[in-house]
Amino acid sequence: MGTGLLKAGVWVILADIREENARANAKAISDSVGNASVIPMNVSDPASIEKACNEILKTHSKIDILINAAGGNMPGATINPDQEFFDLKIEEMDKVTDLNFKGTVLPSMVVGKIMAKQKSGSIINISSMAAMPSITRVVGYSAAKAAVSNFTQWMAMEMGRKYGNKIRVNALATGFFIGDQNRALLTNEDGSYTERGNLVIQNTPMGRFGEAEELIGAVLFLSSKSASFVTGVILPVDGGFSFFRGV
Repeated sequence: MGTGLLKAGVWVILADIREENARANAKAISDSVGNASVIPMNVSDPASIEKACNEILKTHSKIDILINAAGGNMPGATINPDQEFFDLKIEEMDKVTDLNFKGTVLPSMVVGKIMAKQKSGSIINISSMAAMPSITRVVGYSAAKAAVSNFTQWMAMEMGRKYGNKIRVNALATGFFIGDQNRALLTNEDGSYTERGNLVIQNTPMGRFGEAEELIGAVLFLSSKSASFVTGVILPVDGGFSFFRGV
């Protein structure tokens, strides 16, 4: 997403609690298309978010786009086939909902206030196919992403009614993209698909997993004036998973 925005002429700042990781990503982006900046930020800490935004505004006059991309899952918030719901570790579910849901709400509060003053801006949240039809195992992650989808529509209504029609809030409902967190769940060491990986493919009309670059078009659209009358939308980028029922 950062690469796509840079190519479109956007000044990209990666805000991450894992500053070393963010710098590696920024270098990879910068080596290919241009300069991406890095700023340390903890999406669970309002003071950290405020500090990061104040630093950004010292260099840039405004913040046009916020992408709330922080998220993830934990084993204790997942129910495996050999477990029951009653095995759920509520403390780990709290961590998952805090990261995915509060980690979206808190940056939206801080940056949303900036956008309200400047009377323009686009917020893009990251929801998931796990939030739409229920899928097995990921109880904590699913609940958190469902909350993100609902919050997206609520905030779109709130910002539009109170702060003008140039502030928009939308979300991407991503399908199955293989990353560090889910690679072992979906693929075997030899690159073949696990049982769960095969189930995903069977229920994805396009018959494959998504590639990260395939998020770029949706992000550019929702960020741009081309989407000036689009708000409160949960846009699937999923290869058809959301509408397919296997028959």
